[in-house]
Amino acid sequence: CQIDKVNKVATIVYRVERAGTAILSQMTAGDRVDTMGPQGNGFDLSVVTSGQKALLIGGGIGVPPLVETAKQLAAKGVDVTSVLGFANKEAVILEEELSAYGKVYVTTDDGSYGIKGYVSTVVDDLVQNETYDAIYSCGAPGMLKYVDQKFENHPHAYLSMESRMACGMGACYACVVHLKNAQEAANKRVCEDGPVFETGKIIL
Repeated sequence: CQIDKVNKVATIVYRVERAGTAILSQMTAGDRVDTMGPQGNGFDLSVVTSGQKALLIGGGIGVPPLVETAKQLAAKGVDVTSVLGFANKEAVILEEELSAYGKVYVTTDDGSYGIKGYVSTVVDDLVQNETYDAIYSCGAPGMLKYVDQKFENHPHAYLSMESRMACGMGACYACVVHLKNAQEAANKRVCEDGPVFETGKIIL
């Protein structure tokens, strides 16, 4: 979610789903965890410069990666707008943190907080009046499919994918995505070739 390179501290946001995350939730300060990484790639922030505009689109547990993205973009002088989608008010996270770096719109499926609807409700309105130099998104497959279609021909629009991984190091090919317009069968691994891909390049 956030990286403090000076103090060598990383903030990780997770949701308890099954046994693995349940174990994480029971750990205390001082406990050690073996990790492997970093793997793959991240958002390309080099494509925007001071004075330009970036649109960040996140859904649910896909919101955390956008905080560090917004922080680094704002530090470059980029005008950051974030659109966040959640199921309901109880699920809303990191709104305040993202507000430190730019304008934030929050949507909820049931209208219990912010704007009722999906991220598309806000994004469709925003792009009618604004041109964004880069698009960064992370969230559920349905949301990413919308972003991919909406910004298919945008020169700097990115999707951060999520996938179940068996090995996490590119050997097993359990996390492949297939390429659009490939002349023959072609795929990319989310763990090594991703998790970030350009819009219009993969089949969702």
